[in-house]
Amino acid sequence: MLPLTGYPDRMSATPGGRIEFKVSSTFEDPYAMDVVRIRHGDPNPAGPGMKLIDVPMASGSFPSRLQPVYLGSYAKVESHPPAGAIAGSLTIGATVWPTLPAKGLQTVISTLDAVAGEGFSLDVGPEGVSLRIGLGGGKVETLSLGKRPRARCWYRIHASVDGTTGALSVSQTPLTPQVMSDDTGTATRQVSGTPVLTSEKPLLIAAEPGRVVTGHFNGKIEWPFVAGRVLSGDEVAAVLDGGPVDGLVAAWDFAQEISGQSVRDTGPNGLHGTLINMPTRAMKGSTWTGEEMSWQHAPQQYAAIHFHEDDLYDCGWETDFVIDIPADAKSGLYGARLRCGEAEDIIPFYVRPATGTKQADICFLASTFTYQVYGNHARGNVDHAFRTRMTNWGAYPNNADDVSDYAYSTYNYHPDNSGVCMSSRLRPLVTMRPGYLTFNDARGSGLRHFPADTHLLDWLEELGHDFDIVTDEDLDDEGVDILKPYKLVITGSHPEYHTKGTLDGLQDYVEGGGHFMYMGGNGFYWRVARNPDIPGMIEIRRAEGGIRAWAAEPGEYFNQLDGAYGGLWRRNDRPPQKLAGVGFSSQGAFESSYFKRKPGSDNPRASWIFEGVDDEVLGNFGLSGGGAAGFELDRADVRLGTPEHAIVVASSESHQESFIAVLEDQLSQRNTATGVTHASLIRADMTYFEAPNGGAVFSTGSITFCGSLSHNGYRNNISKIIDNVVRRFTA
Repeated sequence: MLPLTGYPDRMSATPGGRIEFKVSSTFEDPYAMDVVRIRHGDPNPAGPGMKLIDVPMASGSFPSRLQPVYLGSYAKVESHPPAGAIAGSLTIGATVWPTLPAKGLQTVISTLDAVAGEGFSLDVGPEGVSLRIGLGGGKVETLSLGKRPRARCWYRIHASVDGTTGALSVSQTPLTPQVMSDDTGTATRQVSGTPVLTSEKPLLIAAEPGRVVTGHFNGKIEWPFVAGRVLSGDEVAAVLDGGPVDGLVAAWDFAQEISGQSVRDTGPNGLHGTLINMPTRAMKGSTWTGEEMSWQHAPQQYAAIHFHEDDLYDCGWETDFVIDIPADAKSGLYGARLRCGEAEDIIPFYVRPATGTKQADICFLASTFTYQVYGNHARGNVDHAFRTRMTNWGAYPNNADDVSDYAYSTYNYHPDNSGVCMSSRLRPLVTMRPGYLTFNDARGSGLRHFPADTHLLDWLEELGHDFDIVTDEDLDDEGVDILKPYKLVITGSHPEYHTKGTLDGLQDYVEGGGHFMYMGGNGFYWRVARNPDIPGMIEIRRAEGGIRAWAAEPGEYFNQLDGAYGGLWRRNDRPPQKLAGVGFSSQGAFESSYFKRKPGSDNPRASWIFEGVDDEVLGNFGLSGGGAAGFELDRADVRLGTPEHAIVVASSESHQESFIAVLEDQLSQRNTATGVTHASLIRADMTYFEAPNGGAVFSTGSITFCGSLSHNGYRNNISKIIDNVVRRFTA
């Protein structure tokens, strides 16, 4: 764990509101806290440098304490069966899809207290299905089948204890037997001693109870059950098919309440449970036929939950201090700065105006959903040269490659090679820190997301443009009313991830006469889901196609949190071009080129954009890849929704060999979705168009664009173009 770090309970608050901060410190001495305004988060000495401005909002000294993190998902059943329900005999079972069976013993159902020698546990591991039972006095008896199951295959497993004869039994049956695989069988043994099948521990599914929960299961579990007698094979099959049998104590139907965090017991005792650390639901189960792709249409075919040993929802840390936002606080980006010894951390937060009010004419829309989706993205690119740069520049000293305690991003994989589809903000996000470097950029700083967006915030301040800040989460919660007071809404460099609520809010704002500036690339691309009952969590299903870090399994394209179809907004018939006029067209390495003016720049409708700019070549400089057009590029395309009256005033050219057209546009090695050549799709289009009711939209079409704003003391053609647009849109 990091020696000093923390997270807030919310991303933003209004003046008069409050934010709670949860901190973990490994030091013995107290740590100091004060507040800074984060103006520029790029430590590159070739640019303006870090700008952290002291703010007398709050300060103090607080005692250090270590607050641990417990990774791994499971279901917890607090209620115990009624007295006598489990006496001397027992049957436990489930249908399972193990993903790492060779890794070690992993628990399916357990009440085991190994210290006391009480309770039971049904497990899967290298020896196949196993049963552990307590014999009292700290003794535990184990019976294993001795046949390893195949990974990613469905098995029906069960175990029994006969209190009359002392016989133990375990059984494992694949639902799809494979030739030459010895993975089926039953093992029995007489137990020496009297089983103690009840314990004071709660019943856990997918983990073993204890002071620290262990034995996390990797894979899917379906229909776990407990019966208070020995069941026959036919009775076990009946329970695993969802049917009743005599002596049933509990049977959990994971097909119920899929969008929530409870698991429902269909047995006679109502032993309902709660999911811990957000395992993945809406997963196809053992009965999935492929005839229905939506879990809402056939929930029993999605009666499985995928558990992982590294899932995390809420660290659950206690609050260390509270910042009460002053009633006269200026909207903006702030940070709670923690310092102890040589350790320092800055936890970002936002102050936003109350809905329906404003402090300025410009609203910067912070892409917090995107920051969260990428939170703790380990890229595997931190080498000695990268670390040397971090040290020499005084950059944020930690990298997600080195920090695994707080779970990874949705661009990473779980240990079982399934893609991470859940991301929480209720944990330290090391990537969301001023001074965080993503790439060892040969021609620039290598910033992305949160710190990269401070290039624009700093430029707005430098050129005297007052602005408020609203976050994606604020917009999703409040709707278009939060944007209506503003003459201009402006995005950062990479507003990639959106809910239906955020897209609707932006579209309503533009169509209602608002002015909108899209200052990046690869925006409005993926659909994410939220659930108001699970605050702080967002979900992504990487369905069908697109530039993606992993691919969702067939049949698992619908979100669990809202039931909607996941994947690209383009696959939901909302291409980015419909909102911003441009949409994702090409991706390459983190390197950049330049824009060149188009004939359309002389159109009287748009010529004001270039007032004071005589250059034909634009942005052949900058702190992001060395130019204004790079990494991820967006193009105009009428077929995808760009208005026919839109004007492309400049396009990028001369991109490096690493750039390719996005996969959703490639139909074959020769054909593209729009009928043009692959090479012609590798470009960014700087685009302008008028919108209804006096509104207008200006889009840059490049992720690296904002990195060029500060070049030459903010006096350059990119800076001038954006200043012209901002002044026109706020006039």
